[in-house]
Amino acid sequence: MTKAERFKGCIIAGAIGDAYGSAYENKVEEPEDTFFLFGKPQEKAPDWQITDDTQLTLATIEAMIEDPEIRPESLGKQFLKYYRNRQIRGIGASTLKAMQELNIGGHWSQTGRRGTYAAGNGAAMRIAPLAFREEITNAQIRDICTITHHNDEAYIGARCVIIAIREILAGNWVGNSNLPEMIIDQIPDTSVRDRLITIKDMPNLTDVGAMGKTGYVVHSVPLAIAAANQIKKIGLEEMYRQLIKIGGDTDTNCSIAGQIAGTLLGKAGIPENLLVSLQELGEYDWIERTIDNLIKCEQWER
Repeated sequence: MTKAERFKGCIIAGAIGDAYGSAYENKVEEPEDTFFLFGKPQEKAPDWQITDDTQLTLATIEAMIEDPEIRPESLGKQFLKYYRNRQIRGIGASTLKAMQELNIGGHWSQTGRRGTYAAGNGAAMRIAPLAFREEITNAQIRDICTITHHNDEAYIGARCVIIAIREILAGNWVGNSNLPEMIIDQIPDTSVRDRLITIKDMPNLTDVGAMGKTGYVVHSVPLAIAAANQIKKIGLEEMYRQLIKIGGDTDTNCSIAGQIAGTLLGKAGIPENLLVSLQELGEYDWIERTIDNLIKCEQWER
């Protein structure tokens, strides 16, 4: 499979996970014995919509096209452009703070939240495109995370996503071995690593979700990796369904899992019904055009 095909699969499956999962984010399950005076109303399938997960991933791709060196200044400028144009839907607290500070002239290295308040999954959710550039260093990844999240756990969570995708690109992970185990040896001692060690042999995704399903990076990234790890066993659509059933930060959890699994499957491996649902959104042409622009720029079709 070509790098271009894997890149298409990564971004499109990530966008599907975002749009599908956003319809159920933080939805509370009704108890089975809930009483409805006039009978239970008929449930309507929630509408799909892409959120900041996909929007900032696309902004990252656009910055990669405009600045081959991928300097944090360039990404910050692109994110700010989206913010000023009101193109970011469902923006997280740390990213919002960074945008507000960039908007009044703050330097990218000083914006965003710090400490435990910055340990969200906002850096990990937009980092996937950088995995396709082999020359990107860990120092660059840290700087790019720092634009919005000054936190080691947030940085390591983002690195986990990059490592997972690179293991696929290198042909080291083909869906049959233990992906969390492959990542553990490549990251430093952190809470993210501890969680991966704890969940690496858990066969039931629900049990992993019971340990945490929120936007806290220690919950979100290991859960998404565990879900992607089961892609050959359960398939893409069932992977999304299980993450949605677990609940919590469903759009980001589904998006990150989708990016990893989509890299393995390629665009051709995405179920037609999921692809059609994404194509029905007004933003699909933008998604496809942005993907194709980077592929052309990088000459990945060769």
